[in-house]
Amino acid sequence: MNTVALAVTDGVPHFELAAPFEVFGSDWSHLADPWYEFTLCGPAGARVEGGWLRLEPGQGLEWLAAAHTVIVPACADIDREPPAELVAAVRAAHRAGARVVSLCTGAFVLAAAGLLDGRRATTHWAHAAALAARYPAVRVDPDVLYVDEGRVLTSAGKAAAMDLCLHLVRLDHGSAVANDLARRLVVPPHRPGGQAQFVTTPVPEPRAHALSTLLPWALERLDRSLTVEDLARQAHMSSRNLARHFTAVTGTTPLRWLQTQRIHRAQELLETTDDSVESIAAATGMGTAASLRRHFNRTVGVPPDAYRRTFRGVA
Repeated sequence: MNTVALAVTDGVPHFELAAPFEVFGSDWSHLADPWYEFTLCGPAGARVEGGWLRLEPGQGLEWLAAAHTVIVPACADIDREPPAELVAAVRAAHRAGARVVSLCTGAFVLAAAGLLDGRRATTHWAHAAALAARYPAVRVDPDVLYVDEGRVLTSAGKAAAMDLCLHLVRLDHGSAVANDLARRLVVPPHRPGGQAQFVTTPVPEPRAHALSTLLPWALERLDRSLTVEDLARQAHMSSRNLARHFTAVTGTTPLRWLQTQRIHRAQELLETTDDSVESIAAATGMGTAASLRRHFNRTVGVPPDAYRRTFRGVA
């Protein structure tokens, strides 16, 4: 079973505490069994931001070294050095083989532990400059939602913390389970880590934005060879205008969005059906099995057949 340890200290912010609690600490075993074994680690009597809630961790920080995944939520105050005992415990957990994850300014703890040296990482955009200045060995990317560097993962703040938690579920249990969980939590099923942290225009109401009818239309036609011109024609706008709206609403370009949706659909079909790779290539608009294998391997990191064996136990 994948044990998840959430490392807390005094002043931990509410949201970055609640998101991993909801994803990993709730009983979602009806989606995937076994689910995670979740443990809160930290000093007894630690309080959340504002001091109105006292936490009773089940284990001390030294227990982090026994976990498969260690999550470090946001720091109470980035102007101070992270607690030395937390930094040491996170460093020990990584040495023991744990996957170490930071949410928001938790990246300052990972950086202090030396886990981000030479790595690409992110944090809340408002604190990215401070992270880069204090830890010059870290390649700070202030523009993305989260960064996956294998056994070290970092996210931006607030909603991006939930994005990274769902990304972990997707890595461990597959796309279908992660999407089902996202639907139950009423959050977007997948926002790629490379998506921008914020856009220059206000986010419109879901039913009111310019792509509210176009996106579902395209999702129903992933088996077709859609072009930017096809999308623009359906949306009754120019290709340039369409690209501008896509950036504002999705944080990416029309073709990249389409490619991402095709890969997600292929993942679901590999997890939930016995369809051949050739059939899935046709169903997702990839054309040929060779094309699907190339794009899938480049995006997901493994070939389609290996992905299927991982999440379905197919021999």
